[in-house]
Amino acid sequence: MAEEPGPREGGRRRTRLYALTDGRTAAAHAALTMDTTITAVAVADSHGGLPSEWQAILAMCSPPGGLAVAEIAARMHIRLTPMTLLLGELADRGLIEHRSPLEGTETTNVHLLMRIRDNLARI
Repeated sequence: MAEEPGPREGGRRRTRLYALTDGRTAAAHAALTMDTTITAVAVADSHGGLPSEWQAILAMCSPPGGLAVAEIAARMHIRLTPMTLLLGELADRGLIEHRSPLEGTETTNVHLLMRIRDNLARI
């Protein structure tokens, strides 16, 4: 019986999520939400030894703009929870910076949260 090949995307083998997050299943030290903005600290080219998924994230989030966690997850075709774990690993290694676009008091604005939800649904 022939063994099935691993998951592929664009002809390349994809690294399994548990390998990318070192088997981590709990939240990272960084508190990341879907609207947290992620910016790479250094140019992705300088990280040739990193997994291809990490390099893709660093390339997507190049300074000065960065991307929201939800947008990164959508572009990488990875669910939100594993993506927050993966980004937490990158943050712990000092490869990315993260910032919340909202102050703590603004996150209780239900109308704002509904607008964010509606905009994410359009993606």
